[in-house]
Amino acid sequence: MSSQTSAPAKLDGAVLKVAGVVVLGAIMSILDVTVVSVALPTFMEEFDATYADVAWTMTGYTLALATVIPLTGWAADRFGTKRLYMTALLLFTLGSVLCATADNIGQLVAYRVLQGLGGGMLMPLGMTIMTKAAGPERIGRLMAVLGIPMLLGPISGPILGGWLIDSYSWHWIFLINLPIGVGALIYAQIVLPKDTPEPSESFDFIGMLMLSPGLALFLYGVSTLPEEQTISATKVWVPMLAGALLVIGFIFYSFKPKHPLLDLRLLRNRNLTVASITLAVFTVAFMGAGLLFPSYFLQIHGESTLHAGLLMAPQGIGAMVTMPIAGMLADKIPVGRTVPFALLLIAAGFFAFTQVGTDTSYVLLCGSLFVMGLGMGGTMMPIMTSALRTLTNHEVARGSTLLNILQQIAGSVGGAVMSVILTSELNDSTPVTFPDPATGQPVATTEAQLAIGAQMNPEMAAAFPDKSLLERGLEFAADSFATTFTVAFVLTLLTLIPALFLPRKREESHLLDEEKGATPVILH
Repeated sequence: MSSQTSAPAKLDGAVLKVAGVVVLGAIMSILDVTVVSVALPTFMEEFDATYADVAWTMTGYTLALATVIPLTGWAADRFGTKRLYMTALLLFTLGSVLCATADNIGQLVAYRVLQGLGGGMLMPLGMTIMTKAAGPERIGRLMAVLGIPMLLGPISGPILGGWLIDSYSWHWIFLINLPIGVGALIYAQIVLPKDTPEPSESFDFIGMLMLSPGLALFLYGVSTLPEEQTISATKVWVPMLAGALLVIGFIFYSFKPKHPLLDLRLLRNRNLTVASITLAVFTVAFMGAGLLFPSYFLQIHGESTLHAGLLMAPQGIGAMVTMPIAGMLADKIPVGRTVPFALLLIAAGFFAFTQVGTDTSYVLLCGSLFVMGLGMGGTMMPIMTSALRTLTNHEVARGSTLLNILQQIAGSVGGAVMSVILTSELNDSTPVTFPDPATGQPVATTEAQLAIGAQMNPEMAAAFPDKSLLERGLEFAADSFATTFTVAFVLTLLTLIPALFLPRKREESHLLDEEKGATPVILH
């Protein structure tokens, strides 16, 4: 087998055009999650619903993702990536328009599920399309391009959502996807190469009946954990246990069929296994805590939704600085030599949030977010690059599907765990009872929860007689956030353990240009 060690070629216009299609789809999918999270209070008011009811607009979307992602690898082989990607774009865009027409919370949740069915296919398909377009010698640079919406979505989402809701109406957080979706469909039809599917593999129905419901049940239980506040609640442990049993059953079963729904045999590839573990631990820590950064600004500092989103911008700026650099380095230097340093940057930025109080300087916090962004830009995409680099063309679709499932589960678990820790800490403050301003009926809560409510409602704060109680409660609430961020900080440090096992020597890529019959390339 021949090899070569030539320097990676630059990204040409044809590859960048393909990347543009994928980025458009990724922007819609990722941005939508954070935009909707901002709108939950608006949904409560608009549909006269409880928080538990409107939270299903997020949970339903997540469950749809978990259900459809395992099918993506097989469907890409069966129908072709272009055809399937355009179908996913169509489902997502149609779901978005239907969401804007919802008259009640039930309809909105149903339409969000339709969105999720499309959105769940966009990321794994996009990674497959870009990997094949770029070839092994440029995969790092392409992953950096795909990483832009993955990092900027959580930052720009709250800004965009707050602006649309404040300036127009909640309907526009969904309608904005219509022109983007139509444009992406036309762009994809023109730019993406014609499909040459090889539908030789039989569909794994038994695996589907175990894995898709198993993931959905498990994530349903995880998603209800913040609401129930205990894993012993029937609504939590029963679906989690049933889902876990189905997934475990699938794991044992998946090694029997020649073409399983999710090919766990890929984990025999050491690079993929190490990268998967690193990615999972990192996602639990960073994505879980990342949801709480805007909440800290909203609930402790009393900022508006728009201002809270703007305060998150330094993180995106930091990521934009390092991501192109990390992409080029990933094509030349083994990621095991760069990712640990990026993780240390994230940990350094995280440390400031373990010390937050009621009057922590915005200069310090924004500077810390910028440092975290620098680290983020050099972490997630290089890890995925390492995972996919040593897979063959045929394995890329299934490998990216595996990574996306892992990331989805880890993100859901991280968000639930961090929310439970924060809520548990807030509930440990002194219980209080106060009259509801609207009904006059006594309401039982805690000092911390009462202070957060007053901080977000200036009229309530002005009318409350005991200002010292509110100050005491707010200090306790700030300490609760600091404790939660400390847990995430420790988990980020723990990510260094698997990261040290990432490749530190040049890797042999098995991605083949099958049409040209190219030989594998030895990459530095």
